[in-house]
Amino acid sequence: QVQLVESGGGLVQPGGSLRLSCAASGFSSDYYSIGWFRQAPEKEREGVSCISISDGSTVYADSVKGRFTISRDNAKNTVYLQMNSLLLEDTAVYYCAAVSWPGGIATMIPHDYDYWGQGTQVTVSS
Repeated sequence: QVQLVESGGGLVQPGGSLRLSCAASGFSSDYYSIGWFRQAPEKEREGVSCISISDGSTVYADSVKGRFTISRDNAKNTVYLQMNSLLLEDTAVYYCAAVSWPGGIATMIPHDYDYWGQGTQVTVSS
């Protein structure tokens, strides 16, 4: 059974940094992708970044390019989202999600993902 557990959210001032972690378990191979998504109040869930566990390829939403970095530690079965230069509009509940993906990197479409973590709140406020 696949399980995802996020951690690392919190309150930070604009311009600050946070690192989110997503610990994954239950996959029988490395052919899957982990995506980070976020949902602000009264807004739709949106893709932030995604990484292929098998080859490490990554993709980012335009709104976070140059500020966020996704990475993986396969030995720990953990994916990280380093968030720098945080903006007020980055405030949201952040979710990690996973999907088996045999070739390359998955999409950043929430509907494509089969497994979801419980979410962690990120609040950017002065």
